[in-house]
Amino acid sequence: MIQLNYRDARPIYLQVKDGLRHLVITGAIREGEQFPSVRALAASLAINPNTIQRAYEALEQEGYLRAEAGRGVFAARGADGAHGRREALLRQLDEAVTELLFLGMTPRELAERVSEAGTKGESET
Repeated sequence: MIQLNYRDARPIYLQVKDGLRHLVITGAIREGEQFPSVRALAASLAINPNTIQRAYEALEQEGYLRAEAGRGVFAARGADGAHGRREALLRQLDEAVTELLFLGMTPRELAERVSEAGTKGESET
């Protein structure tokens, strides 16, 4: 499920958050599917439950999951509450595109790359 790397400079909660985000994006955890409880996931990864809680809260703010009182944590729809995350990713994309153009990539090559990525993403879901 999630692999932690204790040699990674990133904090453990970010590794957990990124791992869970990847599972949602790739469809390994589908919309509406329940995430493991904080305690269960903490036990399986042998880490503090507060670390899992912090990762869950960050993913909820980004719109990847939703917490329901008394029921648990569930994968959210892609469009639900993800506006802030979408804007942050678009800013990163703009910066990358600007740099790629500077490095000699053509707009056509960029468009082809985006098209390939979209096709790949559709085939994975």
